[in-house]
Amino acid sequence: MLPPFQSSGDLPPGVHWCDWAELVSRFGGTPHRVRLLAGLHAALDALRRAGCTTVFIDGSFVSAKAVPGDYDACWDEAGVDPTQLDPILLTFDLGRAAQKAKYLGELFPSSARADRRGSTFLDFFQINKDTGLQKGVVALDLRGLP
Repeated sequence: MLPPFQSSGDLPPGVHWCDWAELVSRFGGTPHRVRLLAGLHAALDALRRAGCTTVFIDGSFVSAKAVPGDYDACWDEAGVDPTQLDPILLTFDLGRAAQKAKYLGELFPSSARADRRGSTFLDFFQINKDTGLQKGVVALDLRGLP
């Protein structure tokens, strides 16, 4: 079960596991959020078909923000067959425009370098970029994705 938001509007620090139904229930409360969830589901399905089992979701989408711009996610590369992966999931040029157009969000390999300090995306996503404080991310096991 996902914990309540902190006063900052973020989830408490840590990796918080849920299933698809709980993600939809908690973060799909508006037509805009439902649209983003549809794009996320399509991306998760593409990752699952390539062998991915775990995705971590971040950004304003998993916060108390009323109207998130999109979602941000990173995926565990373990077991992923790159020949089965949608090439758009590895297309990062032009501000990830191809990913945003197809999936309505941005997705990165979790162990990829996210900043100049060498933080992985999984670590980078667990820091609030405005305050520098730790925050939580949502984790999904794709083996249970409907």
